Amino acid sequence: MDRNARTKACAAAAAGALVLAGCSGGTKNAENAGNTASGQTSPPVSGAGSDLERQYERVVDAVLPSVVKIQTDQGEGSGVVFDAQGDIVTNAHVVAGAKKIEVTSSGGGSPANASLVGAFAADDLAVVRVKGGSLKPASWGESGKARVGQIVLAMGNPLGLSGSVTNGIVSALHRTVSTKGQGSFQGSTIADAIQTSADINPGNSGGALVTLDGQVIGIPTAAASDPQIGAAAPGIGFATPSDTVKRIVPQLIESGKVSNSGRAALGVVVRTIVDPQTGRRSVAVVEVQKGGGAAAAGIRPGDLILSVNGTATPDQSALTTVLANLKPGDKVKVEIQKSDGSKRQVQVTLGQLPGGG
Repeated sequence: MDRNARTKACAAAAAGALVLAGCSGGTKNAENAGNTASGQTSPPVSGAGSDLERQYERVVDAVLPSVVKIQTDQGEGSGVVFDAQGDIVTNAHVVAGAKKIEVTSSGGGSPANASLVGAFAADDLAVVRVKGGSLKPASWGESGKARVGQIVLAMGNPLGLSGSVTNGIVSALHRTVSTKGQGSFQGSTIADAIQTSADINPGNSGGALVTLDGQVIGIPTAAASDPQIGAAAPGIGFATPSDTVKRIVPQLIESGKVSNSGRAALGVVVRTIVDPQTGRRSVAVVEVQKGGGAAAAGIRPGDLILSVNGTATPDQSALTTVLANLKPGDKVKVEIQKSDGSKRQVQVTLGQLPGGG
């Protein structure tokens, strides 16, 4: 979201907050009038509903101090404290291209300068570090144990409203989600993403998706958009799973890079091209990694990759989505088209996607 759009969104949010405050005041006055007339007050709420409410409150008290606001010269988002050394997990797109990064705790106070430790755009994850302070690390759960229907809370800073909490459920598991590039961020494809009905709005990115046990099981990353209206589709958000976070983030902390991504790769550099005559999109091989699976299979620069294991790959996003659901070492059938127009099928042993710093 650019700065002008974000300013308008925040202004709208502020106006909404004023309307809500007015409604709350009116309700309070009506309740007082009713109590005066009857001489009675409503009994305290009890039962399962109040038990759930108290559990919500306990989870928020325990986890929200570990969720921070991240402000950069490019925009804003959220982060979750990973360890006691001041390392904070966020989305790579939140800090992509940033020259200045500031972190503010959910309780407010003065922002602290942070530095980028490393980023892995493929999984849309990054680590920033704040020196000093007393940030509280979150408790990280196992996303592999998440259940459809499980109640979750999303914590972050939507539209700049720090320390916000929304609730919902785990709507689906094992989604493969591709996000669009923006600015210096080239986009990502996240495997095993958690789908949730908890509201995910701009600014929630990099925050926490939390179970009622107080365990962070995901990093809210994207909200689905309705292609017909070009706006966010309410109640459909996605989070990078905590199992991925726990695999990638320690590597970024240690070296600023990812040496064991766990993600499959053909061993090529590609780009999407469009035929000016037909408008047909294709994936063209620009570079072939020496010693990689593609080179061994006879794939060369200039070849077009038409499909992998029978799934059409008309553009880079489609190819990345297919590979995101495969593992290094898998053998796949790749249909290619040579520069003379001939087509052939080759078998490629997949390598591992390298991680950048």
